[in-house]
Amino acid sequence: MKRDPQCPEECPSRPEPTPAPRITPELTGEAEDAELKCGSAPVWIFGYGSLVWRPGFEFTSRKVGFIRGYSRRFWQGDTFHRGSEKMPGRVVTLLEDCGACTWGVAYEVRGEQIPASLQYLNMREAVLGGYDTKLVKFHPQEKDAEEPIQALVYIATPQNPSYLGPASEEDIAAQIIVSSGCAGHNIEYLLRLADFMRYFCPQAEDKHLFSIEEALISILPCLCCAEESLEETASNPQKSKG
Repeated sequence: MKRDPQCPEECPSRPEPTPAPRITPELTGEAEDAELKCGSAPVWIFGYGSLVWRPGFEFTSRKVGFIRGYSRRFWQGDTFHRGSEKMPGRVVTLLEDCGACTWGVAYEVRGEQIPASLQYLNMREAVLGGYDTKLVKFHPQEKDAEEPIQALVYIATPQNPSYLGPASEEDIAAQIIVSSGCAGHNIEYLLRLADFMRYFCPQAEDKHLFSIEEALISILPCLCCAEESLEETASNPQKSKG
């Protein structure tokens, strides 16, 4: 596997990432809650999908950066946020890939922000999304950044029931076009993520993401023409018989 040229250093062969405990209500019970409030150490949460523009929880600071050893893929199905049971949407998860890196945003949470954010993300990402948690090393974008930061990340594995797996960029784009859920249309999800990469990480490449965006943009005009034709036929049925 070739190294991603946007990663500053090549990813060496590494052991499996340390699995983080699944965030459940028990983890933020009274004892853990008291410990988190009293502790001075922050918790960092790395987002690489909708979390980059809509974290949904209070945080102390945030940093743009990347994690090594993973590629971002639109391989997770979504039947709540960006899709439905009848028409699942496509959202991103991470695929282990030693030569790659994935860019996103890490959020620092402290004190009472910690249990609140973990409870919120447990529902949003784990219960409703099908994601599990792992600990990864986050590398901030800043040039003067010192050691990488240990961060919590949510990853949807092939074992979860909503996992869809690989498909062509054209098929993924076609599925995204017809899907929407409680958080909005699946198209918005794709375009916002592409915009984030384009404006905040201009030096980085994400061929998978931008290929899907390109496929979607090429399909939309055809879809609009087809809809206009159907509307014209419905409004003038006699014309269609001619």
